[in-house]
Amino acid sequence: MQAEETTHTEYHAPARRGPLSLPAKRLLLLGVLAVCAAAGFMTIGLGGNISYILVHRGLILATMLLVAFASGTATLLFQTVTGNRILTPSIMGLEALFILIQTLLIFIIDANGLAYLGVSGKFLCDALLLLVFSLFLYRWLLGGAGLDLHRVLLVGLVCGTLFRSVSGLLQRLLSPGDFAILQGRIFATFTRAAPEIIALAAVICALAALAIWRMRHSLDVIALGRETAINLGLAYQRHVTLILLLVSLLVAVSTALVGPLTFLGLLVANLAYQVVGSSRHRHLLPGVFLIGVVTLVGGQVILERLLGMAGTLSVVIEFVGGALFIILLVKKAAV
Repeated sequence: MQAEETTHTEYHAPARRGPLSLPAKRLLLLGVLAVCAAAGFMTIGLGGNISYILVHRGLILATMLLVAFASGTATLLFQTVTGNRILTPSIMGLEALFILIQTLLIFIIDANGLAYLGVSGKFLCDALLLLVFSLFLYRWLLGGAGLDLHRVLLVGLVCGTLFRSVSGLLQRLLSPGDFAILQGRIFATFTRAAPEIIALAAVICALAALAIWRMRHSLDVIALGRETAINLGLAYQRHVTLILLLVSLLVAVSTALVGPLTFLGLLVANLAYQVVGSSRHRHLLPGVFLIGVVTLVGGQVILERLLGMAGTLSVVIEFVGGALFIILLVKKAAV
């Protein structure tokens, strides 16, 4: 009797995904808040020429999104490299350098000659000069084996004072017309960016975001400290150099796009540490961006619709961020 062959087909149930982690849930909530803030900004108070208003608001919204990403991400990366949550790239005197660059351009070329550079040419000129200086400064300060917080703050203070002094001297030599034009360029505003500048900044930020996201695991290792990262086999010096290059690029793009915002990055980065509830950069990177979007777009909606434009968003952010910086500095000294 021939044995009957029986074929058994095994059934494999599809793998079940576990429930979302707490950081993922918080990121999801931040994403919903960011979308609601953007939708409210675009739709509340629509009237008149709707197509024109939508285009105008869309440009402002795109500017805010780019600044939220560039400023928040640059601060997060800078604090990861330095191992300190007080330091930010802007505190190193970059806002004073931006004012000096604007003053030099008008002083040397004058306002009429500056128009020949074009909108994109001026943006690239500002960004390139800020990039070269900040990269040189960060590389010099962080090139050694250790990092002295007091030395970093002192160098930033000295550079900022020097740049402001030179700017003040040159501004006294400008004609009244050129000085009035300069005053309109050295204060942060989200409404003056041209579409070609926004498109160029978006391309730069997209490429930087791709590079940073691919480095997210290396960033977790760098956050453990220089010695630990080297012992784990990470090419520390090469990674730090690349990170500082990206930080310099993002700060240059943000400052050249809207002007100096000293404490925005500090504010959103420290909020991300508290709200996201994770030290992994795969959570912190989207978290700092979403918090920046909620802060900028939501703050603009509140100022426009609830407070009747009783203030300027950049002034409010600088005030709150400055107060946070003082609190963090006092807490650091008390430890």
